[in-house]
Amino acid sequence: MLTIVAAKRAQKTASAQLDLLAKPLRPAATPTAKPETPVAPPAAPPAPRPVKLARRATAESMATRQRDISVSEFFTKNRHLLGFDSPAKALLTTVKEAVDNSLDACEEAGILPEIHVEIVELAENRHRVVIQDNGPGIVKAQAPKVFGKLLYGSKFHRLRQSRGQQGIGISAAAMYGQLTTGKPVVITSKTRPGQPAHHFEIVIDTAKNAPVIVKDEALEWAPDHGTRVEIELESTYKGGRRSADEFLELVAIANPHATIGYQPPKDRPAVRYERVTDELPREPEEIKPHPYGVELGALAQILKESSSRTLRGALCEEFCRVTPKVADELCALAKVKPAAKPKALAPQEIERLHKAIPQVRIFTPPASCVVPIGEDLLRKGLEREIRADFYATCTRPPSVYRGNPFAVEAGLAFGGELRAATDEDEPDAGPAEGEAPIRLMRFTNRAPLQYQPGACAIFRGVVETNWRQYGLSQPRGALPLGPMVLIVHIASVWVPFTSESKEAVAHYDEIVKEIKLALREVGRRLHAFLRHRAHDAHEAKRRSIFELYIPEVSSALESLTKVERAKTAALLQKLAGRYTGAEEATEA
Repeated sequence: MLTIVAAKRAQKTASAQLDLLAKPLRPAATPTAKPETPVAPPAAPPAPRPVKLARRATAESMATRQRDISVSEFFTKNRHLLGFDSPAKALLTTVKEAVDNSLDACEEAGILPEIHVEIVELAENRHRVVIQDNGPGIVKAQAPKVFGKLLYGSKFHRLRQSRGQQGIGISAAAMYGQLTTGKPVVITSKTRPGQPAHHFEIVIDTAKNAPVIVKDEALEWAPDHGTRVEIELESTYKGGRRSADEFLELVAIANPHATIGYQPPKDRPAVRYERVTDELPREPEEIKPHPYGVELGALAQILKESSSRTLRGALCEEFCRVTPKVADELCALAKVKPAAKPKALAPQEIERLHKAIPQVRIFTPPASCVVPIGEDLLRKGLEREIRADFYATCTRPPSVYRGNPFAVEAGLAFGGELRAATDEDEPDAGPAEGEAPIRLMRFTNRAPLQYQPGACAIFRGVVETNWRQYGLSQPRGALPLGPMVLIVHIASVWVPFTSESKEAVAHYDEIVKEIKLALREVGRRLHAFLRHRAHDAHEAKRRSIFELYIPEVSSALESLTKVERAKTAALLQKLAGRYTGAEEATEA
């Protein structure tokens, strides 16, 4: 019994010792140390609750809201694309589009243009623009569509040089006048003498891009034929640069065969630009695209739409300057049978044909497809408006971009009334320091470009030309400095404008290259003139030094040789002129 009790006691003692060993030992508290306050960790942000997005529309509901957009409706909301982004620019654009149409119509009909432009101020921010010409007129059935429907005309579908291209301009001006004043465009047109004129008042249904005739009547009109357009619009009139005044001045320079009368607003005096030639520009011929520069997709489309049965015939009929021999050479390089059907060509065959075109020598487009102003007429236009000391003009032969023929002309007028006062003291010097940049005039198909010069290929060609080698100073990346007016004109069957407002030419490498070549030609002539002028000034300075001592030398010789002083002075004067170029200048 005692043994059992002793065993239980020993078991309890052993388990108590084991419990003591299992507990962690606590460090002894230091009497001077203060217990640290535990810092609680930052509370975690609550997890965001998932938001259930409600579907606002379904594919079916969105499909019910989709519809066609009318051309007129589009340009109503984007009229800045057409050049109506400010009141001052809207007035200029309206005048420009109407004058371009009048010149095109007169030239196509073989009539020397006589155009009258009048701007009537109705209020400070409202004007009525009136343009009247002596063109062939517009038949009754076509007048509402020409002035009341955008993208309507005959110039878009043919490769023929003209000022208008898309059939937008004059109808867009009518639309802008309707939007800003609510007034219809008024048209009076007569096609032949002895018949009454047709008088219309038209508004544009922008939802349908269709004209709505408000008034249609016949009336007596004095001219034998012609068209008169009246558009009332919100606008502001400003003279000077980038105005209707400057636009008509530039039109007169580029169209020396036209007579233009202009009555500006605000009781300003009327201006009249008389024609300097009675010869109309040669009528441009309509041509086919040129193979050089035609893009792959365009080539595939042309071959697909061709009515020819063979590839050889399609190449000869659909492109200019492609003869049967050239067509066979193209087919040989492309490894395509000349007798193959053009509509059945595989894409890889068309691609090989496209790559073969640049490797074959094809004559440049015929010069008959573009009608430049001409060196003589361009010079006459400059001489009529600008009085200068020196003129130079140049016309380049036609070239091609994207299959479209074009020709570049350049002209300049230097000195004279353009010369700054600082140059008058030293006639032998070049442009003086601190002079203003030259005045650059840009033209396409005889129509001036007045806005966005920095975005234009013409500006780029002028800036990238090294004018220092021709005697002018030029800051880097800017126009040259000096008393000079520079004209660059591009004549093409299709001008690649950067926008529908036709304000700048796209930067095609082929166009920029031709611009530079034309500028270098007139630049070399300017350099020769400046060198000749500097030489004459130097010789005149030498001659003045001789003439300064002639009286003294004549008196001394008279006392030594008893020869009359006047006779000696005349002989010395003649010798001074002979050896300083005065006699040559007199003969010239």
